[in-house]
Amino acid sequence: MPKLRINGISVEVEPGTTVLEAIRFLGLPIPTLCHDDGLRDIGACRLCVVEVSMAANGRTRLLSACTLPAQDGMDVRTNSNTVQRARKLLLELYVATCPQSKTIQDLASEYGVRRVRYDTHNEHCIQCGLCVRICEQQMMAGAIGFSGRGHDRRVSRPFDITSEKCRQCGACLYVCPVCELRCQASTATTALCSGCLNFAPVCFQSYDDAMCFLEPCHACELTGPIRSEIPIKKLKKTLSS
Repeated sequence: MPKLRINGISVEVEPGTTVLEAIRFLGLPIPTLCHDDGLRDIGACRLCVVEVSMAANGRTRLLSACTLPAQDGMDVRTNSNTVQRARKLLLELYVATCPQSKTIQDLASEYGVRRVRYDTHNEHCIQCGLCVRICEQQMMAGAIGFSGRGHDRRVSRPFDITSEKCRQCGACLYVCPVCELRCQASTATTALCSGCLNFAPVCFQSYDDAMCFLEPCHACELTGPIRSEIPIKKLKKTLSS
């Protein structure tokens, strides 16, 4: 069975297990927009990107965890500085594409996105393919699919006609990460909501470039802004007072 290390933790998994499954087996947080249990992963959103190095060659690469099979000798880091920068950039792009999505806004707040440097488009799809896959793989209908290529790629019905196989079950709406609107909906005046910033409990222990992964932290009673943005000296002064 494959043996690998994830954030310094040694783990042995069953053959065929993906790195995403191994990470979640350990209870470590990792964001996704295109993954759903029971559906085949296609690595569309790239938010589950991790930093991977192999003992054989020592090269380090950023790869999507959901489509990456766990292998012997892997060293995986889920929260390195490189990974954090990549996720923030991706979330910034997703907010610019679909600023009305509550799911995307929540993830942006959770992972520390504080600005959007790109023009907003108010699209209604991020091409994650969840709706297409659940219709085909779970509902066994295949009533919708992708059409077009490149910039013109979109989810549609065959010939834009509702298929007889469509049972109007609503599964496509259920899994869609864009369909649930943010609180302000059409009245929003900014691209970034920031209404649900992650005021997580603060932890003084740091393991390399990753903090502890308890959510919430049961060892702390002090709450404050995101951990990486608080000077340790300021926190110690707050605790002593």
